[in-house]
Amino acid sequence: MAPAPSPLAVALPDLRPFGGIRLAAAEAGIRYQGRADLVMVAMPEGTTAAGVFTRNKCPGAPVGWCQAALKRGRARGLVVNAGNANVFTGRAGREACDTTAAAAAALLDCRPDQVLIASTGVIGEVLPVERLTAALPALHAALGEDRWADAARGIMTTDTFPKASVRKARIGDGEVLLCGIAKGSGMIAPDMATMLCFVWTDAKIPADLLSTMLRAGVDTSFNRITVDSDTSTSDTVLLFATGQAAHPKLPKRDGSNAAGRLLRDFAAQLDSLLLDLALQVVRDGEGAQKLIRIDVTGAVSAKSARRIALAVANSPLVKTAIAGEDANWGRVVMAVGKAGEPADRDRLSVGIGGVWMARDGAVVPGYDEAPVSAHMKGREITVSVDLGLGRGRATAWTCDLTHGYIDINGSYRS
Repeated sequence: MAPAPSPLAVALPDLRPFGGIRLAAAEAGIRYQGRADLVMVAMPEGTTAAGVFTRNKCPGAPVGWCQAALKRGRARGLVVNAGNANVFTGRAGREACDTTAAAAAALLDCRPDQVLIASTGVIGEVLPVERLTAALPALHAALGEDRWADAARGIMTTDTFPKASVRKARIGDGEVLLCGIAKGSGMIAPDMATMLCFVWTDAKIPADLLSTMLRAGVDTSFNRITVDSDTSTSDTVLLFATGQAAHPKLPKRDGSNAAGRLLRDFAAQLDSLLLDLALQVVRDGEGAQKLIRIDVTGAVSAKSARRIALAVANSPLVKTAIAGEDANWGRVVMAVGKAGEPADRDRLSVGIGGVWMARDGAVVPGYDEAPVSAHMKGREITVSVDLGLGRGRATAWTCDLTHGYIDINGSYRS
């Protein structure tokens, strides 16, 4: 039986055809029975592409395949399977990528290195590539412009709800669209960047500009979330531009940043879309009951603030206290102190739900825990930390740690 949706789940947005993109999902029996586990996406000639990938030192074969293929900055197809990560599978894993790309390219009438590949699921099991390739012809025949929801569901593993986001942006006097889908629930502490994200736009943008904007957007979205502090071997974010929309032609890069000015709204909307998808991943954290936002200010630098925010977000003691609705701000102090960043206990301030509990290293005189306790009973929790040392600031997002996380991961391969 499918798991009940997370109490933090959000509904799919209105996903309409655009940009000449065609999608389909099918049941290939790679690991799951009775559900789609294979997705194909076809894109028009001239589509440009960029990607950001895990920094885990044991990446999956599909990560290596995509990194090599993206050197050309072009794409015509995408194939994603769920249930088997194709990680730590040696030559068999690399050959599975070769075979998959060749089979999909023959159907899409393109070069194999124009087919990008992603896999998610169990690590260390050889991918039954014959099941995958056997399902591709029917999958290709079923491609349609309105199959976005099917694709969002087809890439899920332990996810309890499909994740998608849409945005509109202006490039000069032209309007372009962006649509993204993502999957992720556990093994979430992206460092690139289980976590996959695919975004499409109908804008016409060169691959190098796509790459610049994608890296900037990932840094303030997927690289600011954590569920369990574990960086997946498969983390992949891909961005495709099909060039089907009408908008002013981007000027060549000449040092004047004219292209950057034209793309300012596009970059802002891309950032917004990526953050939306990243927060949906946190909302679907395995066993999660609460979404937690950690705001750090007053650090010696933005980099230091980011490390402190993630130290708090990754603390099992902080996460379990919030799961138990215990306003134990001492655990936040502990997490700040263990981050290895400059901190002064006599300048440190901690707040929860907009209420400062401690200021300058001591409990606020007359502190009333009642409003904080009421806040802790909600679904969305905010934690504030001020170091009092400088102007560095950062935000990170996580979820609480419940027994549900153990239940899911203790039986993951069962």
